[in-house]
Amino acid sequence: MATSHSFRHRRTAMPATPTPVTSYPASDPGFAAVPVEDLLAGEADLIARIKLCYGIDRDSFERDVLMLVRRYAACVHLLPATADNYFSKPGGLLRLGLETAFFSLQGTDAHIFSGRMSISARRQLEPRWRHATFIAGLCCELHRLMSHIIVTDAAGEAWPAFLRPLADWLATRGSERYFLRWRPQAVEARGLGLFALPHVVPPAVMADLSEGNAVIVPHLLASIGGIPVYRDHNILDELVRRSLALVIDRNLVASADRYGSPQYGSHLERYLVDALRRLTSGNSAWIANREKSRLWFGQDGLFLVWPGAAEDVHQLLEADQLAGIPKAPETMLELLLAAGVFEAAAAGRATWSIQPPGAKAPLEAVKLSAPAILLAGIDPPPVALPQALEFKPAPASAPVARQTPPSMPPPAPVKSGTQLSLIPPSEPPAESDVRVTPVEETPESPSLEPATTPPSATFALQAPMRLNPVVRDALAEAVRTLNDGMGPPTVCTVAQGVFVPLEEFGRRGVQPSLAMRALTEANLLVKPNRNGPPTLSREFNGNPTVGIVLDPRCVSGLDLAGFAAPPAEGS
Repeated sequence: MATSHSFRHRRTAMPATPTPVTSYPASDPGFAAVPVEDLLAGEADLIARIKLCYGIDRDSFERDVLMLVRRYAACVHLLPATADNYFSKPGGLLRLGLETAFFSLQGTDAHIFSGRMSISARRQLEPRWRHATFIAGLCCELHRLMSHIIVTDAAGEAWPAFLRPLADWLATRGSERYFLRWRPQAVEARGLGLFALPHVVPPAVMADLSEGNAVIVPHLLASIGGIPVYRDHNILDELVRRSLALVIDRNLVASADRYGSPQYGSHLERYLVDALRRLTSGNSAWIANREKSRLWFGQDGLFLVWPGAAEDVHQLLEADQLAGIPKAPETMLELLLAAGVFEAAAAGRATWSIQPPGAKAPLEAVKLSAPAILLAGIDPPPVALPQALEFKPAPASAPVARQTPPSMPPPAPVKSGTQLSLIPPSEPPAESDVRVTPVEETPESPSLEPATTPPSATFALQAPMRLNPVVRDALAEAVRTLNDGMGPPTVCTVAQGVFVPLEEFGRRGVQPSLAMRALTEANLLVKPNRNGPPTLSREFNGNPTVGIVLDPRCVSGLDLAGFAAPPAEGS
């Protein structure tokens, strides 16, 4: 103890140069514990639009709607919705809930909820349906308070999110500021939102919604908790899902212009999984293990025939009019692989080869990481086939090498890029024994000629998820034309990558400037000259064409050994 005391005494006696406090700002300033009324004052324009959409008098709006908005604001306060993606600014979760509630409420004008009831019964229930839809939109992301964030005060005490709203807890603690930590590798658990729902919706409101019916409250809770309703059409949840997708997509577009490039597609897994479940439970072509079915269930797992299943998903979600939903099967596959819904076959290969009973040839398919993702809730549950479905070709026997007779002249030199075969010409080599490799461009031949690719290869775009989905879909369609039977190719391979004419983006409704910016930010372009522009002018289909060169590593099926390295710095 004496040593400690003398050390503190020496520290105190040491001279120190005074330093302004402003030179050392806090690394985490946290959030100010402002009153709820101040939060709502910043959203006055949106609240006014909600009142206009409701079309009720001021007292009724104050009692039925504004009371819920205040309670919701007390729960989420200034918390952002995500760490670095959509609605990531302070107050993001409040704005996300209000916007989704507004568009969900607006969508009720075009729907009749109690269509089978009498006119007098509908007159009584329609206002309750509208009120429940507004609540479902307001609380659609309430689960994030429990699953994604940890809130503490200046003393390090954590907010008990299950027990009371954040504003009430801050007032009890007398805190002027609070601090936020994001849970590492948080998993979306929408069911947790049901535990926070009483903080926003009093029991009296639930009792009013359930009066004269037994449907509104179950549909409301199913929407907030992310629970599918298999035997009934949940119009309420359909409106909320469509509104949430629209709100997030609008925010992502605005954030890309103002604040950089957020990650696109991160919120779409829920819609894709929901579409897979709806197809499994209600589409005759998705009945497991039926002839020509999309769904096959064997001893080695549950498989979906791909990309046929992706086309069904796209048609279903397009009918739902959801904003931002990807069109390309490659994009859906990447999103569901990243979310852990699908399981990759091997490193660098996402799809599986299966041969169901009665199939004449192997089929390309994707494998669910767990069959319960799609089969839970189906009555009766499908029975797995007694055999495994994965197709494993028998190993090909190695060809027998024959000795060259001594009287024969030595074989001629083999050209670069061709593999040596020891089988005499009278017996043509097996297809797997010959491999044609693109020839690298030499300095003596500066023109960019298309590189030769294996005729049996399947070409597909492999772009990271951060790429703008609109650009990704357009590029995937263009790259797919390299395959046989997909029409005339709209792109070609050159010495350093894949040449994509800029007009191909315009033909698919994408501005070339937007496409170039998105591809540059994702590091997918190869500049012809390191210090020059990213575009390249060359002859394509007999016409001078301006385009960009895509990194060949982004296209599966290409032999990377046949492409030249990017030009060195300063060339």
